[in-house]
Amino acid sequence: MTTLKKSLLAALKSFLRGRSFLQALLAFWVSPKTLQEHQVDGKRIYPSRTIEEFLEEAEKLFLGPISGDGLRRYSSDLKLQFRERLQSHAECMLPSFNHLLPTGNERGQYLALDVGGSTLRVALVELRGRDATGRESEIVRMVSFKITPEIKKLEGMSFFDWMAARIYEVIHTDISPDRDIIPMGLAWSFPVEQVSLGGGLLLGMGKGFLATNGLLGQDLGEIIKFACKKKGLNVQLEAIINDSSATLLSQAYVHGSTRFGLILGTGTNIAVHLPASAFSRSKYGKRPDSWFESASHVIVNTELGMFGKDILPLTRWDELLNTSHPRPEFQPLEHLLSGFYLGEICRLAIVEAVETAGLLGGQLPPSLEKPYSLDTEILSRIEADTSPALEKALAQFTTHHPSPNGPPTLSDISAIRTLAKLISRRSAALLAASVFSLWELRHETEAEFAAASKLTKPAPPPKNDSAVALSLSSSSSVDGEAGIASTKVAFNGSVIEHYPQYQDMCQCYIDDLVSRSEHPGSVDLVPALESSILGAAVALACATSGEQ
Repeated sequence: MTTLKKSLLAALKSFLRGRSFLQALLAFWVSPKTLQEHQVDGKRIYPSRTIEEFLEEAEKLFLGPISGDGLRRYSSDLKLQFRERLQSHAECMLPSFNHLLPTGNERGQYLALDVGGSTLRVALVELRGRDATGRESEIVRMVSFKITPEIKKLEGMSFFDWMAARIYEVIHTDISPDRDIIPMGLAWSFPVEQVSLGGGLLLGMGKGFLATNGLLGQDLGEIIKFACKKKGLNVQLEAIINDSSATLLSQAYVHGSTRFGLILGTGTNIAVHLPASAFSRSKYGKRPDSWFESASHVIVNTELGMFGKDILPLTRWDELLNTSHPRPEFQPLEHLLSGFYLGEICRLAIVEAVETAGLLGGQLPPSLEKPYSLDTEILSRIEADTSPALEKALAQFTTHHPSPNGPPTLSDISAIRTLAKLISRRSAALLAASVFSLWELRHETEAEFAAASKLTKPAPPPKNDSAVALSLSSSSSVDGEAGIASTKVAFNGSVIEHYPQYQDMCQCYIDDLVSRSEHPGSVDLVPALESSILGAAVALACATSGEQ
């Protein structure tokens, strides 16, 4: 009799959520989602709580630690980790060879390449100057070439010969007969040990590429130059940059106050412009004295995902993900931020909700039994549906994760959408804290740089006066950097660009943190479209402007 009463009560609640009373009664009588036993792996499981109770706990776990002053405390701890690794650690807070920021006066056409995991892009980019508002930079012509599995299997020089043939295909009609050298900028999405702005020793590319076979440790610039020479192209690789540095540079050309480049898609990273004096000399490796004489600041590859160990507010689902990861603890923050992992965190929470709270009728769709089977893009589409009936969300989930028990109820899909919202909001908050921590670190290191500069004898200005490349004792550099009122953070990537409300949530968290900081100014997120190609062109322009 008690079970009947509970079933009737549950059916009434379901009726109030929009189902007919008869449908609701039958659903709870035949398969009561919050009351009766169900089978999981052949075992009888009795739901220990309602889905509402499960979601209440999930909200406390995901958002509780970052509520109130929690996010501010976490950002302070993160800033300490950033500062510690300015002095040590070989895999993060890496000062690049690029210390040149554009003035916005660079003009001309530049050859830029973008080599990623699945695409080679070759482009001619025209830079018109910062005063050409709305038309500062333009891709005059760009051709994309798919890097197929067959191309990935090309070994050694064969891959770079293929690259050279594609470069020739795009630019051979633009080459003037009297031009001796064709300078080129490259956005390279693979590991490389840079030895100069335009030179780097090849490391393993991963992702199924065999191009480094027989070429490991050789100079990437010389390899590309040799391959192009065989096609009659006399190219010179003048600048190699990664994706986050390219994002920073592409917008620094347009907005002079851009000092950060943020990537958030499948993975995440941030590049930041910091005083060169903030780092221990050992972090720079082997560099000529001339580099240190001309560099007041340097673009830094933070490798953001590697931070957060022992300070991140982890849930039991985060810990499950980490335990089962091939490299646990290698990228703690990446697990909580990036698109590759957000869907998996949600899947792990769904699995528990199915087993303990009767979500989806207590039966997990077979497709969700496999790790990483819930794509973050599906979560974004579910979250994007704000209609009362959640019809589009229901269709998305059912299409990708059908169940033999039939489609999920409105209550089911609403619960899954709530989990997605909690996970994406936490990601946006933690990303905001990352940006804020680096912004405060930059303020602090600029102040230290300014204090040290007052004690240093003035040095002659550098020869390259068309790029921001001032010596460590240059007071104009110190004053200019300290006086930036609104710092721009250029961003790129599928999650921050396309996930519903993500950018707005992140900006709100940044604004709140900045408003309580002792440092003056504001921090604004700005989109950086086609940043890899445009950034490579800007890096090339900075590197060659002193020679033109």
